[in-house]
Amino acid sequence: MVSNMPVLLLPRPIAGPCSKSKNTSVEIWVDSLSLQPFTQEEWSSHQQHSINKVRKTNVRIQALDKQGNPLRNATIFIEQKSPSFPFGCAMNKNILNNPAYQNWFTSRFKVTTFENEMKWYSTEPSPGREDYSVPDAMINFTKQHNIAVRAHNIFWDDPKYQPGWLNSLSPTDLWKAVNKRITSIMSKYKGQVIAWDVVNENLHWNFFESKLGTKFSGVIYSKAHALDGATTLFMNDYNTIEERGDKQSEPAKYLEKLREIQKYPGIANAKMAIGLEGHFNTTDLPYMRSSIDTLAAAGLPIWLTEVDVQSGPSQAKYLEQVLREAHSHPKVKGIVIWSAWRAGGCYKMCLTDNNFKNLPTGDVVDKLLKEWGSKAAAAAGTTDANGFFKASLFHGDYQVKMITNDHQATRDFTLHAQSFKEASNNVASSQETLILNV
Repeated sequence: MVSNMPVLLLPRPIAGPCSKSKNTSVEIWVDSLSLQPFTQEEWSSHQQHSINKVRKTNVRIQALDKQGNPLRNATIFIEQKSPSFPFGCAMNKNILNNPAYQNWFTSRFKVTTFENEMKWYSTEPSPGREDYSVPDAMINFTKQHNIAVRAHNIFWDDPKYQPGWLNSLSPTDLWKAVNKRITSIMSKYKGQVIAWDVVNENLHWNFFESKLGTKFSGVIYSKAHALDGATTLFMNDYNTIEERGDKQSEPAKYLEKLREIQKYPGIANAKMAIGLEGHFNTTDLPYMRSSIDTLAAAGLPIWLTEVDVQSGPSQAKYLEQVLREAHSHPKVKGIVIWSAWRAGGCYKMCLTDNNFKNLPTGDVVDKLLKEWGSKAAAAAGTTDANGFFKASLFHGDYQVKMITNDHQATRDFTLHAQSFKEASNNVASSQETLILNV
């Protein structure tokens, strides 16, 4: 039994006031509540049920001849070209001149975050001396391989990770530097990235607020929206889902800060999102799930942005648990693993050794990539007496091929929740059946 994983059952009536709310004008009563333990198998079964419901669709392919008659025993091959769920990994500048690193990475991932190369201390190490040559080269690399980039980050509120020259600036000069920084990086990469981590870790730290006022985050998100209104702006912080007890970043505090930013003038129409770093030491899956449930009340996309697990004998097991839990939650819209490779060791967790042979953590990633579709073998089979072939497919871009004794037909399509969009006519259908005519 998994004693730290409670489930709610309702076998008998109980009642009592709820004292969690600070609104004393409203009484909240709970009726018929009981807690009972359940097994890891039951938890995993619930995850899989959610994945099947949220990430997959049952589809039918029907093969017809030129007269519209069903073709029996036609061979059907279905291959996923790209998944719709973003599942990626951080990279760093080491990838630029390392073919083995390039091959390993590009065969797996279609979304990434640059580990340090876009950060202010990297692009402007001394005042006025901007150097974007490294992130430029990395952007070019990702474009060549059709890899989407999360821009990380514009500002970081941790005082340890500032360009050293900022500390001596007056508030007036610091504001000038801040405005120059946000205008420079966002103007440069606008249209080339899918997200911006705007003020990183502003729940735990307050470097800029302490010098420029408590409204700093609101001001900056407003300016970011003005500079690039088409791209999603993220909050990004740690210990909101990883473990209990961090009062600075618990879900309620996260939502409080988020709403504070959203209320700032100029933010009303901004595309905002919730970034959860996910630096785990161990796993507390019930807490992780309940925290994401709480955050989901904001109605915004949720990403796990920097997932890793502390080194130890259970590292790979914990990584798999975290990734499965995130992927099974209907409000989680993307995952990025924080394992950019360095010869001397990764930040907290590597996926490969220095010869780019998988470590146990890398094996977990490959297993899930295959299971979730992006590295899966093609679905294949033959049509039944009515010309139908059935499959349960993860959402994404596919190619389906039909072969008979005399004919062959190929069709590209995109599978969303409960709908097809055929590449040939770009028209979505509410039906779950794709017709293939020879």
